[in-house]
Amino acid sequence: MAAHITDDTTRRPSLNTVLLLFLLAVLIFLPMVVTGPYYRHILIFTLMYVVLAQAWNLIGGYAGMIALGNAVFFAIGAYTSTIMAMRWDISPWLGMWVGALLAVLVSLALGLAVIQLVGHYFAMTTIAFAEIMRITFSNWKFVGGAQGISLPIHCPSFYYMQWADKRPYYYIILSLTILVTILVYILDRSRFGFYAKAVNMDELAARNRGINALKLKLIAFALNAFITALVGTFYAQYVMYISPSSMLLMVTSVLIAVIPIVGGVGTVTGPILGAVFIFPLTEFLRAQFGGLAMGVNYILFGAAAIFVVMIEPNGFIALLKRIRRVVQSGRS
Repeated sequence: MAAHITDDTTRRPSLNTVLLLFLLAVLIFLPMVVTGPYYRHILIFTLMYVVLAQAWNLIGGYAGMIALGNAVFFAIGAYTSTIMAMRWDISPWLGMWVGALLAVLVSLALGLAVIQLVGHYFAMTTIAFAEIMRITFSNWKFVGGAQGISLPIHCPSFYYMQWADKRPYYYIILSLTILVTILVYILDRSRFGFYAKAVNMDELAARNRGINALKLKLIAFALNAFITALVGTFYAQYVMYISPSSMLLMVTSVLIAVIPIVGGVGTVTGPILGAVFIFPLTEFLRAQFGGLAMGVNYILFGAAAIFVVMIEPNGFIALLKRIRRVVQSGRS
């Protein structure tokens, strides 16, 4: 009996490894099968929102702080690398790290001021901060004001992170998706993940146990800002145009939060499931309804929120586990 248990436990990790390697192989070869520019664009943006959702999950899912201002860090990364490239001819590969560090400084300054707020008070403060930044950028001539900035074309150029084909962009964002997911996986199983979940469940009890909740939240907020800013640089180089109306929209911050909430907050796979479901559906609605899709998007987000609240508060990942238990009980 003991030998049987040992064999079973050693077989499971190997099966998971095989499945992960198979999924990785599929993702690597997917652009060779999906050749249409529009469908490659959907793949790229889906992966991009996986990264953004994983970043938000650190502060919203693990630390339990519902932040609705991530568009600010997204814009900081995009504007910093773009301005450095245009004014001082510095490669976006370097500018992206400068933008990420600047986003961390902004997040720490904001966090020290408002991180002790809880619930909707913290969410409202981040919304107000994002709106202040949108107005500021819209009237700031140094960053192009309301007109925004059109990036100069240097195609193809590795130095400027520009290519005529979408495949290099796909592999860049795929690499970032894999690295960030591995980081979240490590954090989930580390002391950080354990303490963050404790703070999320009962902050007062966690503090009584000696956990520094303020420090933990600031670390989560800074990591969230750092990763989000990196994606902002990628977005700028991919789209080749940035403006306050495209970077600092409230709907962007809401979408970044809705994806992990629907998929399952406080988990590694939840943001992936949420992004795979939400973004392709959002893009399909945009293609079908054009300008009306903005209103339809809000309806979709509202429906997703209702699903989470009424059907499965822990998102798709918990729903799949529930279905699996039902299937297994039916077999037995």
